[in-house]
Amino acid sequence: MAERATHRDRLRALEFEAFVAGAGGRLLHTATLLTGEPSQPPGAYVRAEALLRAALSRTYADWDRLHGGDPYDRARRELALRFAREARRHQRPRGGLLDRLTPIERLVLVLRMYEEVGEEQTAALLGLPADRIRAVCARAVATLRAGGPRGRVTS
Repeated sequence: MAERATHRDRLRALEFEAFVAGAGGRLLHTATLLTGEPSQPPGAYVRAEALLRAALSRTYADWDRLHGGDPYDRARRELALRFAREARRHQRPRGGLLDRLTPIERLVLVLRMYEEVGEEQTAALLGLPADRIRAVCARAVATLRAGGPRGRVTS
């Protein structure tokens, strides 16, 4: 019995490693867009890598419960939720293009434009109405087009 559990654990670890090898780069890029860290050499994205590690840890913990679900969606959901929680606690301007956006605008824009997540799916992921997602996305795009800085709320 213990041998079977060990084999199952090894198989689970191998599946997860394959997932991270295939999706880790894109997830790190998404985390980097969310945190606003400027371009740096690999290994230097402190906040993005910490966010990704936490999201992947949770994804691994839930690996057996995915039941054929998309692990990428699960990891992306964890990234989004963890970023939203962190952004509520503290906001650190970084000076990049996306830094003009509020944390929710940045999150919605990254999910909708970079990750190409549908409006309804984004709304469900964040627990917001679809009209709010549409309005936040439009406001974020308008802010970026205008080129002006936005006011910040720091908690």
